[in-house]
Amino acid sequence: MKYQRNPVKAPRVAGLPLKAFVSALESGVGPVLLNKLVTDSGFEAFRATPADGASPVQVPLPPGPPPAEPQSPQAQAERAVQASGAPFAGLERLETVAAYARAFREGADPVSVVRRLHTAIERLDGGDERMGFFISRKPDEVLRDAQASLARLRGNTPRSVLEGVPVVLKDEVDLAGFATTLGTRFLTGVAATDSVVAARLKAAGAVILGKANMNEIGINPIGLNPHYGPARNPWNRGHITGGSSSASAAVVAAGLCPVAIGADGGGSIRIPAALCGVVGLKATFGRIPETGVPALCWNVGHVGPIGLTVDDVAVGYALTAGPDAHDFVSQAQPPAHLSGYESRNLTGVRLGVCWPYFEDADADVVKRCKEAVGALQAAGAKVVEIPPPDLNTILWSHAVIILSEMATAMREHLREDSTRFGLDSRTNLAIGRHFRATDLVHAMRHRQKLTREYLELLRAVDVVVTPTTACTAPPIPEDTLPEGESNLPVVDQLMRFVRVGNLTGLPALSLPAGFDGKGLPVGLHLLARPWEEHLLLRLGRVVEAAVERRLPPIHTRAMA
Repeated sequence: MKYQRNPVKAPRVAGLPLKAFVSALESGVGPVLLNKLVTDSGFEAFRATPADGASPVQVPLPPGPPPAEPQSPQAQAERAVQASGAPFAGLERLETVAAYARAFREGADPVSVVRRLHTAIERLDGGDERMGFFISRKPDEVLRDAQASLARLRGNTPRSVLEGVPVVLKDEVDLAGFATTLGTRFLTGVAATDSVVAARLKAAGAVILGKANMNEIGINPIGLNPHYGPARNPWNRGHITGGSSSASAAVVAAGLCPVAIGADGGGSIRIPAALCGVVGLKATFGRIPETGVPALCWNVGHVGPIGLTVDDVAVGYALTAGPDAHDFVSQAQPPAHLSGYESRNLTGVRLGVCWPYFEDADADVVKRCKEAVGALQAAGAKVVEIPPPDLNTILWSHAVIILSEMATAMREHLREDSTRFGLDSRTNLAIGRHFRATDLVHAMRHRQKLTREYLELLRAVDVVVTPTTACTAPPIPEDTLPEGESNLPVVDQLMRFVRVGNLTGLPALSLPAGFDGKGLPVGLHLLARPWEEHLLLRLGRVVEAAVERRLPPIHTRAMA
């Protein structure tokens, strides 16, 4: 089988033409336009692609071996902090979870930290140079939480290594007393209780700074929000962050917190992590409970941590993973663990690479990611060439499932008034409503087939390695704001390597791999067997120690 990617033929559309296009999509001529749009991008070929007897019922993910080194969540988080040193030359004062924990042990004050952060947020998120990081905050409540953390620290009763550490949540995750807007203006109901993820972070002593900006309803990976403004990239505020967990990655890169929570239905943790030069983990489907995360895409959605370093992500993962009685999908998982976490010896680890696929990206992206593969090889890992993926089937299987589910989740709101949504959301929701029931069943059958194929592939290799995105962060189309644009070619560049993780439910990690010629971050992507997040994190630490890291031009320090 030869590697092949069909070019996306849909043009970039913005301004009045986009408004006219969306109006037409929602009118009587919509089906004709939609049929041409999807047909030009390979949809009829997908419809004709046989699923080889696969069922639309997803394959149960195999349990994997038991942990070699079982530990409690708190002990795993402590382990990740103990493993942290100063791996980045010149960045020894990077404000990681480990740096916070060390500073608090030495007498630093989380209340003073929060006050500095409030000042920084007001500066960064206000005025003409607004970064667009937050949708909602309650500074007085945050200060009270910091005071409670200070009392526990002074009383020598910290809840975990996250005690007093600032954390931010994507506004797709319930936080008691806050509206979960999903990046809209019309979803204003206040959450009565915390999501499981928020509750676990609070139980660990984290101080939650607020709710982060996101692409409206998480339906686009670019990160422009027509209601709250674009989240801007700390590496260059004229460039996108990626989405949909746009500001969750940006606040970490900007130094406002070492850990944030995102959600990922189609790369929405990993894409912004890559474009903002931080680390993002999409764990195995069901590993981190979705309780308290409003349903948008049932079959492909994940919630998970974004961090400044791999160790920070490991802390966030350890303290949020595990079954929840109210999330059926999470209940069958084996114990989360960090077995072998500190080992830099990768002898015996097999890296699956399809070079034509790997190299289907911008030259600087390919160069940096090849250097990262070289770092893994230098540690003992072996590259094994693997067959090319069927990208057209992957693209349309994922698109049909996620857009059909999002259109269903938003059905009543669309009936009430579709114009409350931004133009890019309306475009994608119209595509989702265009698919037939037979298309969804066909996509689910291919999802099962792809999952079986990847499980078989991962018997021959331990991880599949690609870039995270095919490009670094594109410029923000300032002339199209606030409405934004429809730019499917850029969407394809951002999503080319990440869709399989959502379709199959396999765990995947994006981590920094250096910079392009303009100084924008490049991301490396690792995909592993079910429940083997520990292996991804272990490999991530090896790459992280070998690649160049810098601080972005827009960055703040919370500790004096």
